[in-house]
Amino acid sequence: MKISKQTESILTQISNANTKLGDLRKIANEIKKDHELALELWSTERFLARQLAILIMDKKQLSQEIINKLDKDIQQHNESEKLQLMDWLFANQLAKDKKLIALIESWENSSSSLQRRTFWYYQGRLRWMGKPQAYSELLLNKIEQKIEKEQPEVQWAMNFMTGWIGVYEKTYRDRCIAIGEKTGLYKGKMVSKGCTPEYLPDFIAIESKKRNL
Repeated sequence: MKISKQTESILTQISNANTKLGDLRKIANEIKKDHELALELWSTERFLARQLAILIMDKKQLSQEIINKLDKDIQQHNESEKLQLMDWLFANQLAKDKKLIALIESWENSSSSLQRRTFWYYQGRLRWMGKPQAYSELLLNKIEQKIEKEQPEVQWAMNFMTGWIGVYEKTYRDRCIAIGEKTGLYKGKMVSKGCTPEYLPDFIAIESKKRNL
């Protein structure tokens, strides 16, 4: 694969083991938006290069077809990198455009587990930001039907959304706690100091108390 001198230079810059996300953002701020360069960086298949590529993509050139291609490429990474890349794509591109958000809202039953995960994460993020939605009961119905059969990465996002419904919408709090008790997801899982356990009964109790809800 032949790459440009600019891409070679960037790869050299980010090849240091100590390269951090802040370093990638600085480089991206210097480059601004450059979709062609983004695609070339993406084609190198390197994790940091792909993170940088996401930052300089032109969101107006992202379609379902292109996202499916990116998704397929992301699936080739290890579990940690895979989730980081999809979440990075969501945060820096997909969540910033109304047309792309409309795509996310259509991914509930996508054949891609990463796209399904993004659907549920987006729903959870709305609630995390204090924006309860009118259709929480409908989503909880679906969670109860699907969560125990889902892929682990999707279960995480479903659990995340359920937790924030339980925090902000008292009407559904007991139901959300019951979902956690039934699935047992993340029960007993150790968390870093200062972090909230992901087990729903604990998560909802702690986060609700923080907000006096």
